[in-house]
Amino acid sequence: MAQVNKATLTPPKRRLIELMQDINFGRITNIPVHDGEPELTPDTVIEREIKLGGQIGPRPERDQDDFTLKQEVVTLLEQLSQMGSGKVCLIEIKHGLPFLMRIEERAA
Repeated sequence: MAQVNKATLTPPKRRLIELMQDINFGRITNIPVHDGEPELTPDTVIEREIKLGGQIGPRPERDQDDFTLKQEVVTLLEQLSQMGSGKVCLIEIKHGLPFLMRIEERAA
């Protein structure tokens, strides 16, 4: 599998990755997707888990302009591209990485 770097991503995808790194632990819900591109809107909800006595704050990579993306992020981006247009109901985030994704699809 080819490596994917942050610098090669479109601005909407970079923004989503930076948001996940900023949240570190939590969830993002209600993300519209148009032509494989995530759109953070006023209806997008961010939930942060605050681990008392644990790591708090964004991931150290958050402010780096470029780095090789982890497999979990690459898989998330592939799923967005495959879905085309629709809605991501939930992305669960652990250690700044997507852990679980729930999408909404229409039967017709």
